Amino acid sequence: MNGASIPRQLALNLPARTSFSREDFLVSPSNEAAYALVERWPDWPGRRALLIGPSGSGKSHLAAIWAEMAGAAVVPAHALDEGAVPELVARGAVALEDMGPGVSETALFHLLNLAGETGASLLMTARDRPAAWALALPDLVSRLRATDVIAIGRPDDDLFRLLLVKLFLDRQLIVDTSVVDFLVRRIERSFDAARQVVEVLDREGLSRGRRITRALAGELLAEVLAATPGPGAESPDGYK
Repeated sequence: MNGASIPRQLALNLPARTSFSREDFLVSPSNEAAYALVERWPDWPGRRALLIGPSGSGKSHLAAIWAEMAGAAVVPAHALDEGAVPELVARGAVALEDMGPGVSETALFHLLNLAGETGASLLMTARDRPAAWALALPDLVSRLRATDVIAIGRPDDDLFRLLLVKLFLDRQLIVDTSVVDFLVRRIERSFDAARQVVEVLDREGLSRGRRITRALAGELLAEVLAATPGPGAESPDGYK
């Protein structure tokens, strides 16, 4: 999708939604390895894999794509319960979302063991590698070390531009390409920053009865910066 053109104005009469369909996943060099991992299932070493990346980087989108392919149960990691493990594994595929500190280690260990015994597939998502989860069970740590880990990086220019377009479209917003180009140059290159900026523009545009323009984006950027300070700025009113 690199180099895809963006229409001068964007107007959609669709219900507001966040689509997790395969067609709406934006592939670029920063996430193509993760996308390829999902695409080549079930040819995974050990039948399990871990996707890591920052919040909003598309991990849940990829997990949803995979879950539809594999007929997998999708479970928030904090809700994983040892008693439910046999039923989950019986599905033949499980997606565990948002792994990290606080996950039930005994339940996860049981899940990994039973999935290995039965040949069930397991896809996990997390912000950080297992070394940052403060795990106490040595055998669990060992099994996770044997898991294929794929990282999703920060978006490149093309992906970030398309991500902003998608976020506007999800909210049925009409924007000019100058707004998108302005934001690409000014805000932090992160998925969370993009989501927050679009949310603020949507909210303030509605409350002020104004169309979202580059001028309005410039007025509101200081509010976004104050809420989510970045590591550095290229100008007084913009993110690096």
